[in-house]
Amino acid sequence: MRAGRSPLEPRSLKVSRQVNAYAEGSALVELGQTRVLATVSLDPKVPPHMRGKKEGWLMAEYSMLPRATHDRLNRERNLQNGRRHEIQRLLGRSFRSSLDLKFFKNQTLIVDCDVLQADGGTRVTSVLAGYAALFDLADRLIKRGTLSEWPLLHELGAVSVGYVGGQLLVDLEYSEDMQASADLNVVATGSGLILEAQGGAEGQPITPEQYSELLRAGVAAAGALSRALHAQL
Repeated sequence: MRAGRSPLEPRSLKVSRQVNAYAEGSALVELGQTRVLATVSLDPKVPPHMRGKKEGWLMAEYSMLPRATHDRLNRERNLQNGRRHEIQRLLGRSFRSSLDLKFFKNQTLIVDCDVLQADGGTRVTSVLAGYAALFDLADRLIKRGTLSEWPLLHELGAVSVGYVGGQLLVDLEYSEDMQASADLNVVATGSGLILEAQGGAEGQPITPEQYSELLRAGVAAAGALSRALHAQL
């Protein structure tokens, strides 16, 4: 057992909505000791490649606050940061896959995910937080009468999974992530459909069977986290 949970058991999840008084949608998600604040802003224009189309657009931004980790990080002023861009692309693809953008024609949704405290799984916690903030936005727009139909297409979940010391673990804490010989970040729907699987071997290659085992465990745990998330929305 690791900190009171089994190898295939995700950490405890806590969700708080409407945590920002100014954003159109917002949520704070805590997955174990990892905490992410997400806000959604509506911009009444679209980028050039979306002009004249029937759908709106969604983009995501990700950052870590300086004391999100044990040692202070410099603020991310370099827009060319490769890890940051990789995570932002993961978030953008995940959110666009779960949202019907025809309801936001000529608008851009900007999902900002800021890591307040990191203990492994910051990108998957950002997926959960960003989705919760989009849920908050949709709920507000429906209640206000701005939208007549629910715009979210899927109930989203996300989790990390990896082999640590030869054992398959889901929802890796930082100490586990640093020892993983292979790991994946899995984004999936509550019904078990895969939106994204990102990762692989850290040292020696793994077999297709091992990769499939990681993916299956990730999909199952992402579904469990999706259900836990929606129980609090």
